[in-house]
Amino acid sequence: MFDLVCVTHRGLCADDLPRRVGELCRGGISRIILREKDLSEAEYEALARQVLDAGGDKVVLHHFPQVCQRLGVSRLHLSLGELEAYPALRAQVKLLGVSIHAPEEAIRAQALGADYVTAGHVFATDCKKGLPGRGLDFLRAVCSAVDIPVYAIGGIGPDNLADVARTGAAGACLMSGLMTCPHPAQTVRELRERLP
Repeated sequence: MFDLVCVTHRGLCADDLPRRVGELCRGGISRIILREKDLSEAEYEALARQVLDAGGDKVVLHHFPQVCQRLGVSRLHLSLGELEAYPALRAQVKLLGVSIHAPEEAIRAQALGADYVTAGHVFATDCKKGLPGRGLDFLRAVCSAVDIPVYAIGGIGPDNLADVARTGAAGACLMSGLMTCPHPAQTVRELRERLP
């Protein structure tokens, strides 16, 4: 099954983020990556507690391995640079995701024990203003380079989701559409209907 992954951005969220996470889970979201880069570790931990209450084991924590340890969460997402600097982090969690931006980076992440990679940015996105997307051929190249699941990220929405699904990617990450939509559970169900 093609996975739909929400990457959070509470600054875009029109309502309470933990409540939205709960609604996304009710709609059938596959996974939630709690990615709030502007927070201190203590602030992130406080938010993570609330989001974990709402999303349970669908929630993957981001960047703070110590928060994983303190909260008893065995799911962590890192940049490739973080994993290369601290390869022992692999042994501390059961599910490890890594952000990559080239096929050779995906190969390095897999060699370090990543369970999945997010590959992007595939299409133009406000998160990377002014930078053109790397495109579907880039995504296909990443999928061909590794044996672990590849999740597309960057500018993905209802109009291009089916194209992403046809590349061999295991899933797609969405941020702004899932943070701003008025009916999160319904939006997830409608996205699934777009899949081939």
